[in-house]
Amino acid sequence: MKVEQLAPDSSRAVTLQAILRAEAEELPFLVVSPAGGGQRIVLLEQGDEALWVGRSPACDVALDTDGQASRTHAELVRAGGDWAVADDGLSRNGTFVGAERVVGRRRLQDGDVISVGESTLAFRAPRSAVAATTLAGDRLPARPDVTPAQRRVLVALCRPLLADPPGPTPASNREIAAELVLSDDAVRTHLKALFERARVADLAQGAKRVRLAEIAIATGIVGRHDVE
Repeated sequence: MKVEQLAPDSSRAVTLQAILRAEAEELPFLVVSPAGGGQRIVLLEQGDEALWVGRSPACDVALDTDGQASRTHAELVRAGGDWAVADDGLSRNGTFVGAERVVGRRRLQDGDVISVGESTLAFRAPRSAVAATTLAGDRLPARPDVTPAQRRVLVALCRPLLADPPGPTPASNREIAAELVLSDDAVRTHLKALFERARVADLAQGAKRVRLAEIAIATGIVGRHDVE
């Protein structure tokens, strides 16, 4: 296990670059967003077989600022070439993948968001690893299901954030429309649906665009390979 701790005041660009560095390792990793802040990237290395998650500082993934997490809450275990999350009744509030409570053991897929207390762990498994993306402090929703057309809009939205060097903001509606040869109305319709699916529709206009882009990158819907 290798951990990259991000400063509480890290910019969005710094956070996204940390996710991209983890992707480049071609190993599974977690984007850990504890209640109260202190986000970090946890790389799951070849020798790792099991990691404990919980409020106790002795846990491998310690969520010591989360009063809703049990001291020993759940376990991440290697299952063949994959990873699974296990909750055998140790937690008082349960462990969830998306909206579903974990009973026993559940195999994880790229983009799954694990909820432990008031904290979230986004599981990422780069494609090559399976074959063998403010985010800081915020709970991540379950990875939203998107249509192919909506995913193309997300790629265009995230393109500036995934550039080298990264831009400070996602693409505007006009930039998305120009890239995809769509009308402004069509872009607005797609984004409105995406805001609802990602549960960011209640945020301010500028904030929900940024938050949508961050969720798309953190949960692996959009990656650097999409913009290269």
